[in-house]
Amino acid sequence: MAESIVAKEFGFQNNGFSVYINRNKTGEITASSNKSLNLLKIKHGDLLFLFPSSLAGPSSEMETSAPLGFKVFGAPNVVEDEIDQYLSKQDGKIYRSRDPQLCRHGPLGKCVHCVPLEPFDEDYLNHLEPPVKHMSFHAYIRKLTGGADKGKFVALENISCKIKSGCEGHLPWPNGICTKCQPSAITLNRQKYRHVDNIMFENHTVADRFLDFWRKTGNQHFGYLYGRYTEHKDIPLGIRAEVAAIYEPPQIGTQNSLELLEDPKAEVVDEIAAKLGLRKDTYFLSSEECITAGDFQNKHPNMCRLSPDGHFGSKFVTAVATGGPDNQVHFEGYQVSNQCMALVRDECLLPCKDAPELGYAKESSSEQYVPDVFYKDVDKFGNEITQLARPLPVEYLIIDITTTFPKDPVYTFSISQNPFPIENRDVLGETQDFHSLATYLSQNTSSVFLDTISDFHLLLFLVTNEVMPLQDSISLLLEAVRTRNEELAQTWKRSEQWATIEQLCSTVGVQLPGLHEYGAVGGSTHTATAAMWACQHCTFMNQPGTGHCEMCSLPRT
Repeated sequence: MAESIVAKEFGFQNNGFSVYINRNKTGEITASSNKSLNLLKIKHGDLLFLFPSSLAGPSSEMETSAPLGFKVFGAPNVVEDEIDQYLSKQDGKIYRSRDPQLCRHGPLGKCVHCVPLEPFDEDYLNHLEPPVKHMSFHAYIRKLTGGADKGKFVALENISCKIKSGCEGHLPWPNGICTKCQPSAITLNRQKYRHVDNIMFENHTVADRFLDFWRKTGNQHFGYLYGRYTEHKDIPLGIRAEVAAIYEPPQIGTQNSLELLEDPKAEVVDEIAAKLGLRKDTYFLSSEECITAGDFQNKHPNMCRLSPDGHFGSKFVTAVATGGPDNQVHFEGYQVSNQCMALVRDECLLPCKDAPELGYAKESSSEQYVPDVFYKDVDKFGNEITQLARPLPVEYLIIDITTTFPKDPVYTFSISQNPFPIENRDVLGETQDFHSLATYLSQNTSSVFLDTISDFHLLLFLVTNEVMPLQDSISLLLEAVRTRNEELAQTWKRSEQWATIEQLCSTVGVQLPGLHEYGAVGGSTHTATAAMWACQHCTFMNQPGTGHCEMCSLPRT
C-alpha cells in the first residue's frame, strides 16, 4: 500500500525503487496489499527515504512530472571522451618540494608550506605566469566532489529558459503560467571554469594556408578546425585542443559580413576526420560571434556522467584571426559560458546592430515566454548593483582561451612546397579536379607514398569527387595515415582503385612519373579506362573515339 502511494505520487513504476524508514537503507517497506501506514507506525510528517533499485525504470510520465530531485544523480552510462576518462583517473594534486627556509621538518614530513595543493587552488592559479583566470573543468569537478560527501549528490544541471511542459493546472502560455512550469530568472555570472584550456596549432603552415584567402581577397573567411583533445600540462587537469587541419565549407564572404551556405559534404568530412582520429572545433570571423559560438557549442555538447542529461557544456572552441597593435596577425581563442549556450539554445539572446559589444535579452511575447535576465555591475560610487540585461555586455558571456604554436612543430599531415588545392576556393581560381590532382602528384615525387598522400584536402577530394568517389574503399588508406604506417599505404597503393585514379589523371595531359609501376596494370578494366578521356570543362568521362563531350557538348580540345 505504501509503495503504491509513492509510485502514484512521483510517477515511478512499482518495481523501480525501494522505500526505507532510515537513511542507512534499514527498515525497508516492502510491497504488500495487506499492510497500511498505521500498521507500519508511519505518521504524518515522518521522513521516508527513497532509493532507486538496480532495475530502476521510470515511467513515461516521470521525465515531465517528477521533480529534478528524484532523478538519478548523474548519468553513469554515458560514454565520455577519452581525454575525460583519462583525467578523471589522475590524482590532479599540485605537489610542492620542501621549502628550505619555511619547512622545519624532516625530508619525510609535510607542513602547510609543502603539502600538495588541490587542482582548484585559486591562489596557486593566480600566481602562475601568466595568471589563470579560469580553472579547468576537471578541477571544478574535483572541487564539487571534494567535500565530506565526496560529491554523492552532485548533479550538473543544464539551464533551461523554456516553460516546462505538462502543467495541467492552467491554460498554456500566454493565457496562463505558474511557479511549477515558469523558468527561473537568470543572473549572469562570470564562469569560473572552462572546458578547454588551450588551443594549439600543430604548425604555422596550417594557419598560414587559411590566412592566404584573406591576404588575397581581404574578405572574412570561415573554417572548421579538426584536431584532437590532449592533456594540457601547464594547468592542473587541463585540456588542450590541438589543431591538425582546417576544412573550409561553402560560404560567401565580404569585408564586413559572412554567410555560410549549405554543405552537402559535411557528414562525409566528419566521417573521414573521425577515421583519422580528429574532432571538429570551429574557426571563424563573424560580427555575431557570441551567438554563433553558442549555436555551435550547443550542436557539439560535452558528454558528462555527472549531468542527469548526459551532457554538460561543450569542448567546442572558437579561434579568431585578427590584427594586433603591432600590425601583425594574431589569434584569440574563446568559448561562451554555459549560461550563454542556454540563452542561445532557447532563442532568448539577440545581437545589437549598432553596438557589437552588446547583446540584448528578448522580452516575453505571446509566442514565447522569456525569463528575466540580470547581470551585476558596479556603479560610480563603487556599489554592486543588479542590472536588467537589456542591453548586456558580452564580456559576461565570454571565456578567454590561450592560443599558441609549439616550439617544435608537429605534422599530422605532410607539408609540401606544392600543396593540393583547398576546397571551395573557386573564387580564387583554385579548383579541385583531376587536373590539379595530376599536377600535385607530378610535383611531389617522394619515394615514400605515405608522405605524398598524407594531405587532408587531398583525402577529402578522393572521397567526395563526383567522377570516382572512394568513400567505400579508402578506410585502409585513412588507417595508414592515422597510424603513419607506410606498409598499409603501399598495400592500398597497389589496389585497383588507385590504378584507376592514376589513369584518370593521365587523361588530362599530365604524365605521372613511374606510372608503369602502379596498380593493377594490364587488367581489362585498366585498359578500358585508359582509352576514355575526361572533359576539361566538366570532367565527364567520355568513351574513346568521340570529339565532343557527351555531357556538355563542348569540344575535346
